Amino acid sequence: MNFGNLFRIALKALSNNKFRGFLTMLGIIIGVGSVITMLAIGQGSKRSIQAEISEMGSNMIMISPGGDRRGGVRLSADDMQTLKVKDFEDIVEKCSYVSLASPTVNASGQCVYGSNNTPTSVYGVNLDYLEIRNYKVEDGDTFSEQDIKTAAKVCLIGKTVVENLFTNGENPVGKVIRFGSIPLKIVGVLESKGNNSMGMDQDDLLIAPYTTVMKRIQAVTYLQGITCSALSEDYTDQAIDQITKVLRENHKLKDGDSDNFEIRSQQELASMMTSTSDLMSTLLAAVAAISLIVGGIGIMNIMYVSVTERTKEIGLRMSIGARGMDILAQFLIEATLLSVMGGIIGVIVGVGASFVVKALLAYPIHIQPWSIILSFAVCTFIGIFFGWYPARKASNLDPIEALRYE
Repeated sequence: MNFGNLFRIALKALSNNKFRGFLTMLGIIIGVGSVITMLAIGQGSKRSIQAEISEMGSNMIMISPGGDRRGGVRLSADDMQTLKVKDFEDIVEKCSYVSLASPTVNASGQCVYGSNNTPTSVYGVNLDYLEIRNYKVEDGDTFSEQDIKTAAKVCLIGKTVVENLFTNGENPVGKVIRFGSIPLKIVGVLESKGNNSMGMDQDDLLIAPYTTVMKRIQAVTYLQGITCSALSEDYTDQAIDQITKVLRENHKLKDGDSDNFEIRSQQELASMMTSTSDLMSTLLAAVAAISLIVGGIGIMNIMYVSVTERTKEIGLRMSIGARGMDILAQFLIEATLLSVMGGIIGVIVGVGASFVVKALLAYPIHIQPWSIILSFAVCTFIGIFFGWYPARKASNLDPIEALRYE
């Protein structure tokens, strides 16, 4: 009996029980569809994170106060006052691998204009910060170096704050708003950046000279952070080494003393977030893959039922010359057909579900060809693996006993 005949016999056997065949394939369909959808969401999130980090600058370096232990009690970084304006000035002067640097001081509070108000945050920085973080002014202008020197009451404003305060559509440039009790004149409106990968609104902010925030809003003499940019991504490690040396000298730390500051690079952040995204994608795909195993067990169960139902037919085929190998191949083809057809439908369902998730939930997705190929290959293997034992049982039946079976 040739392969073509075996294939036609298998198709006919499946067509005689269409609904049962569909229910058998359902586990494979759900499994393949789930794997493709989960991987598409995971890869989409990963690409979104990478794009956002790339937009922020892969050579960005963030310096913050480090936690310290005093009297046996560990203080949080927020309680530390180890970063000073001199640290920033020395980094600019002595670190040749640093191209741009900005102090950062921020505060949260209520912003008021007329009868409208909104909670937001103000970030005290210098002009380099706009370039480091890729902020652009859409309307108006930036504040000046003179504004920084005089701690002028001026600010740049994000689009979300504009929408919340200027509800009548007036131009905010030149208007005076109040942050807490401090009046600030708006000199420019920032271009919209939208939400970041963690859902935070990047347009809900004010940007003001760091001296203004330090002296007029926070009334502090220390910095909450320093944001730098290396000459290029390749020089990030050298820049970190130089910054570490400058800060340890400024803070009079001896050999063996722990740093009282923390330095994080964008590369480190990207690596951490990417590994987290990969882990989540793997976990989601593993959970979805369980459906494939369940589908395989369903195929094995139905093939057992099919062997039992067709015992007499098997005996008849053997009595007229069919070999055990022919019977084995016939049932293996049936199991593989169930799995492959379920895989094809599952791929269609998975791709469709991915686009539905993108349209309805606005999640970023990215369907990679290897995920489709891998899912299809796995479901084919499952069909052969779980179909083998029932097929083997059918091929080992004794023809005489099979003919007597009722």
